[in-house]
Amino acid sequence: MILKETLREVVKSQQLDLSSLEYGVQRESLNQINLNLPYALILSGIRRCGKSTLLRQLMKKIGKFYYFNFEDTRAASFEADDFKKLNDIFSEEYGDCDYYGFDEIQNVQRWERFVRSMLDRKKKFVITGSNASLLSKELGTRLTGRHLRYELFPFSFKEMLALREKKAGIDSFEEYLSKGGFPEYLKYGKADILRELLDDIIARDIVVRYGLRSSKTVKEMSLYLLTNVGKEFSYNNLKKIFSLGSVNSAISFVSYFEDSYLLFTIPKFDYSLKKQLVNPKKVYSIDNGLSSVNSTSFSSDKGRMLENAVFLHLRKKYKDIFYFNRKGECDFLVKENGKISSAIQVCYDLNDENKKREFDGIVEALKEFKLSGGLVLTYNQEDELRIDGKRVLLKPVWKWMLEN
Repeated sequence: MILKETLREVVKSQQLDLSSLEYGVQRESLNQINLNLPYALILSGIRRCGKSTLLRQLMKKIGKFYYFNFEDTRAASFEADDFKKLNDIFSEEYGDCDYYGFDEIQNVQRWERFVRSMLDRKKKFVITGSNASLLSKELGTRLTGRHLRYELFPFSFKEMLALREKKAGIDSFEEYLSKGGFPEYLKYGKADILRELLDDIIARDIVVRYGLRSSKTVKEMSLYLLTNVGKEFSYNNLKKIFSLGSVNSAISFVSYFEDSYLLFTIPKFDYSLKKQLVNPKKVYSIDNGLSSVNSTSFSSDKGRMLENAVFLHLRKKYKDIFYFNRKGECDFLVKENGKISSAIQVCYDLNDENKKREFDGIVEALKEFKLSGGLVLTYNQEDELRIDGKRVLLKPVWKWMLEN
């Protein structure tokens, strides 16, 4: 519980701070979000990726709105019953308003009850949160059919160019490939920003939230997975490496990492869902810069950095992504409307030594799924080939990112 006058001071202080903050680089998703729909709009994503900035940009489009940031330490004692006080303060200080902007609302238990009651009164909400599973659980209980989710990632290559005021090209892409897309790191270049971010996610979004006893094991496993981007792993192997009590512990830890948007896993494609579940998965990081700063071995492997950048670009648009491994291997299969729609291979430098392996893998995938052509994404090579009746297009990743 929080006293009304204390809450009033926090509200007024936050509103004042909000007016002094920069508008920031316009996010690509800004114009994709319809603010007039009768739903709660949920912006979810990893900490420090720019959710609050996007919220401010959306609020600026609206004009008048109520705002509250639940991460404010002065509001640490805020409970669900305090929403009535908050609503009264909004009305007393700023008059009537139809829009609410709530930052990091997952910190308040049962918040969805207030939102649902106000949706019934034709009010509109834009809400941010840093935990996918927690928000999903709460949305499923009280907001079923009354919310739309938008995932936000660190900056894309195009957004990075706008922030850094640079032109697209191989030099600017090299910077993006190594530094990633976290706005503050791109601005200030201090590695401690990303080291502290990882510690913050481990401590607040995982250890505290799930009541875990050993932060050391969680941190070590996160670093192991962030270091092994693009590689296969199994839960049983994680259990052995980190001396866990059971495979279920490994499964839980990985799900915590995914729920906090720290990393993603993709399954090996199989027509059998049961086999998909038991086959080894591949892991990808939320950001190249985050992995590079926290792991020297990752930063020295340009091929895996390129593959991770491609995955992130795909993941922003598609949820169903697989890897292909039969006689040959293909890095990514994209599934749309119940069927595989595209096959993508990533190769940093295509040469005489590796071209047979790379082409064999993608052509096998194209034949398996009856696709007419596929894409081989490279660091800076461009070409078009016909192989076994299949069209294979070679394209630099940076050009592909700007086109898509």
